[in-house]
Amino acid sequence: MRGARNHQESIMKLSARNQLKGKVINVKDGAVNGIVTLELPGGQQVVASITMDSIQNLGLKPGVDAVAIIKATSVMMAVE
Repeated sequence: MRGARNHQESIMKLSARNQLKGKVINVKDGAVNGIVTLELPGGQQVVASITMDSIQNLGLKPGVDAVAIIKATSVMMAVE
């Protein structure tokens, strides 16, 4: 296929600076969306709700290496 790229080759650069590499430890399937838990090297976890189509297309399942990419225009903080 003309213009095809090696699967390992990076296809695009992202403006998002918050890219957290980890390993999928849990996927909870839902009707439309699923909940994916990614464990970071220090043991912290990132939990994301994404579509079941994306879970299947990305092959997300326990043991798979993945990257959580966080892009937000605002961050809220709170105290009691």
